[in-house]
Amino acid sequence: MATYEDGSLEAALQAAEAGEIVEAEAEEEEVDDDDEGVQEHLKDAVEGTLRLKRMLSQDDEAPEFEELGGKKKKAKIVSERSAEDEAKITQLLTQWALLQDRVTRHVLEGMTGEEMTAMIASGYAPDHFNQWKSPPELVHTHVALTREKVGPGSGAVDTIVAFRARWKLGPETEPVLRKLSHKDLRYVVNRFNGGEFALEELVAQAATAEHEESTATGALPDAPGCAMMGRFGRLELIDPLADCAVFGDADLSFAVKLAKHRTALGHVGRVIATTFETLECLRERYSEIDDTIKTLEDHFAEVFHGVDCTRIAVNENFKGLEGKFGCVYYNFPHAGAVKGFFDGHPCVNWRHENLMRLFFRALRSFMKPGGLVKVSSSKQAVGIRYYYICDGALQSEFQHIETVPFQEWHLSKYNRSYGDKRDAYRRPEKGEGYNVQRAEFDMLYCFKYEPSGNAPGPVKIRMPPKFGVLAACTDGPFKSLVGEGKKALATQLYKRFVTEISGEHVG
Repeated sequence: MATYEDGSLEAALQAAEAGEIVEAEAEEEEVDDDDEGVQEHLKDAVEGTLRLKRMLSQDDEAPEFEELGGKKKKAKIVSERSAEDEAKITQLLTQWALLQDRVTRHVLEGMTGEEMTAMIASGYAPDHFNQWKSPPELVHTHVALTREKVGPGSGAVDTIVAFRARWKLGPETEPVLRKLSHKDLRYVVNRFNGGEFALEELVAQAATAEHEESTATGALPDAPGCAMMGRFGRLELIDPLADCAVFGDADLSFAVKLAKHRTALGHVGRVIATTFETLECLRERYSEIDDTIKTLEDHFAEVFHGVDCTRIAVNENFKGLEGKFGCVYYNFPHAGAVKGFFDGHPCVNWRHENLMRLFFRALRSFMKPGGLVKVSSSKQAVGIRYYYICDGALQSEFQHIETVPFQEWHLSKYNRSYGDKRDAYRRPEKGEGYNVQRAEFDMLYCFKYEPSGNAPGPVKIRMPPKFGVLAACTDGPFKSLVGEGKKALATQLYKRFVTEISGEHVG
């Protein structure tokens, strides 16, 4: 566990809670350049990103440290796990004959003491003879699958299953909730808080409550509740007055679909379409991009380029949009492929996990209470795992309300793209399919922003591998490298990671 020079146990526990992430600070307090000019109420939205950037840029194992903009600083926090946890790591590595494997050690250092105890009790060991994945990748996958056993699962989840999972309601409540009408189920779901009223009391109150005819959600009050609530989500009947935003829309085809949908429904809320790439990059990849942008503008949508969804608090285009978004969309997020590595490899997978955690935290200041966030991904994805989406959302007070098969969603039929340089010469919709993605596995994970009024605490971020861990890697692109060649690739990756977390486009 991390300990502070002043001996503050509370601060040490907070550091441990954040995923054993340690920050080094100067002897004299310094202000991060990226933090300057950020309004006080927006600092929480960008704090995790800045913390991650500092961690990477202050890696004292990295070569050319000063040239990369890093500053050697005196650590106020000493990185130390508890003796008990360190003993568990040593025990596991010894049992697996991996005591000198820094990458596997890095994976174990990201686990809690309870998780390591459970792993020891289970007798799990990575397969050293696996021809496709290395021991550290196998361990990392095993840990992820174990965490995913808690919760409703990565597949389709209706309103009632999500509601019961949130409040940990027993199986006896299932038939009670299934019998409720649309009006009554909405009443119960919107008012139950796990304490003030028992579920049975709310069900009784719902039966005598008046039907709210003036609201859009009051349609067909006597219809089966679960089916009707699911239909609203599938038909994308969102708040007509609220603004909405689309992030990471490579060729902007989804934003066009959304803008036309809102126009047809008579919505007056704005559509804000964003791309991570610059306009110049988009023109190289998509010959139709200027026509697409004109179509969006004809539907009164606004288009912003070069937008990092984890750093919108420091993006000038988002000034004045605090508390405006009624719905946000992020289709098939990905932190970017690293040649030679599978997305699930621990040397690169932390980028995907942190993307989701930082994305949801960045949204908090810009969402209306009750606003919706919809993130699509394959339920079998090993980069952006469903657990990363759901856990990242929960950390920032976005409650999981439903998971819809993507093909059942009204807005699913848009022109899919790879979102990288491959789009310049081939597209999935032109007969080129995704190598590892099947449409029936695609899901739409839906969340509702329900702020408690209390600060949720610093966002937990996954600790990136230090330069020494990268340099010690023996698989993926490092498999056939030794000596200076290995060090050169580790340096290249390290520089890329620092650039990415600074919000700059790579590849």
